[in-house]
Amino acid sequence: MSNHIRTPLKALGLVATLAFASMVNAADAVTDLMQAANGPYRMALYKTNGKSQEEAQQALTQAQTMWSKLETQFAAKPAAPYDRDPAFAASVTEVSQVYQKAAKEVAAGELTNAHNTLERVRDVTADMRLRNNIVVFSDHMNAYHAQMEVVLIHGPETLVQPKGLLLLTAQTGALSYLAKQLGTQAPAVHKQNAEFGSLLKAVETSVGNVEAALLNQDAPAVKEAIGKLKGPYSKLFAKFG
Repeated sequence: MSNHIRTPLKALGLVATLAFASMVNAADAVTDLMQAANGPYRMALYKTNGKSQEEAQQALTQAQTMWSKLETQFAAKPAAPYDRDPAFAASVTEVSQVYQKAAKEVAAGELTNAHNTLERVRDVTADMRLRNNIVVFSDHMNAYHAQMEVVLIHGPETLVQPKGLLLLTAQTGALSYLAKQLGTQAPAVHKQNAEFGSLLKAVETSVGNVEAALLNQDAPAVKEAIGKLKGPYSKLFAKFG
């Protein structure tokens, strides 16, 4: 994950969207292909967060190839419900441009820059679904990620504000809710997967540790627990996000 930060307002907007949008699973040909492209995309994110330029290049090439299939098949004439979206073609093109930029950065050995660049794909594809009232499990992962960054990045500065413990408790409560949603909204194939259950439990535990430290009003323990939020989520996202 990068240092790209969603604002708290946008994070809360994601929560509201997921609460009220129509739930669709394998809704249409475009969403299906978008989800098929999500696996290679996650691997590209994971590899650009590492140190191997060769592995990052291979993963990025696979992600580009999958997205090119969507662009070739649907950019000019998307299937419903995206056929009513005037911004669809522009969004597809933007994702392709993001991949092109990231590829140049990987070729230059700038893996961290490429990783940060690739974060934009998650935002664009999420917005594409949002505009068309499509919600998939990835959107719940994205909502958790957005609120996690609010706590992870802004938590320490919130903690030193007047009533900082109370403010951070509220932010962590939202994160706890989103963590629970990952379990309830996961598709059946995930719920039946023991590894998914184990990784999800680690995410829930990491949030619970922050909540426990907040209840104890132990600021040093809060900071320590906040610093351990990223790892469990990253592992869950890489495999199932």
